Amino acid sequence: MSKTIFITGTSSGFGKLTAVTLANAGHSVIAGMRNTKDKNTAAAKELTAIDNIEVVDIDITDDQSVSNAVEKMLNKYAKIDVLINNVAVSGFGLLEGYSIDQVRRMFDVNVYSVLRMYQAVLPSMRKEKNGLIINITTGASAHTLPFMIPYIASKLVVESFTEGLQDELKDYGIENVSIQPGVYPTEMNNGSKAGIHADKTKIIEEYGEAASEKFNALGTALFGKMAEFEMNPQTIADGILELVSMKKGDRPLRFPLDAIAQGTDKEFIEARAAIKAKWLAAYSN
Repeated sequence: MSKTIFITGTSSGFGKLTAVTLANAGHSVIAGMRNTKDKNTAAAKELTAIDNIEVVDIDITDDQSVSNAVEKMLNKYAKIDVLINNVAVSGFGLLEGYSIDQVRRMFDVNVYSVLRMYQAVLPSMRKEKNGLIINITTGASAHTLPFMIPYIASKLVVESFTEGLQDELKDYGIENVSIQPGVYPTEMNNGSKAGIHADKTKIIEEYGEAASEKFNALGTALFGKMAEFEMNPQTIADGILELVSMKKGDRPLRFPLDAIAQGTDKEFIEARAAIKAKWLAAYSN
């Protein structure tokens, strides 16, 4: 059955691939992106030319822009069946090297935008007593790596949203799933899309070469694994289509798609769920 699906961050990467994949599968896709009349004009035109895709201009860091875009689409389509919170920005560097303002910028894109989108679509989903919200987090959302602390922290918050809202929204028939991708060759990772990096140069200089060498070694290892496992971003788009196509009630809370992890991510998810069940049992007695 065709669904109306709103995706954020569709100018490139996972978002763009997902919009095309879902539209080709017969779904009505609302492709959200900012600057449709400026730097993203080409991307907007490319997606608009595809059957079943409507591009909407939305700045996910602006409350009014989010509210206006969602209201406009609800007026046209009457409902939004699926929301995919895809938009995000990466960032690297020493935690001490980040200014508070820089971390705040990171969280505005990766955390508060997700909350804005939830609050914009939930009233209509609750009215329909139906909905699916898919959040793109990270393959490292079960733990934290050095030199990526603000970024991973932001994704851990989204994991928390997903898990907590699964219970809060259960009575309204709204399901929540987090997709946990590993390292993929998208614009976020190849340097063509600006990230939000550590900006306190004096602090960074004080750490010296040792920190730089550790950071470079981590990056080399991650990108080496990406090449070794031939990570294809289409895997994420196909995974999202699989989730959308699943029967309601069969969808998992977490959906890892990280070949590099070689199954360890799934093991961690299962162990985490088992421990949580024990914790809940202990507190309910």
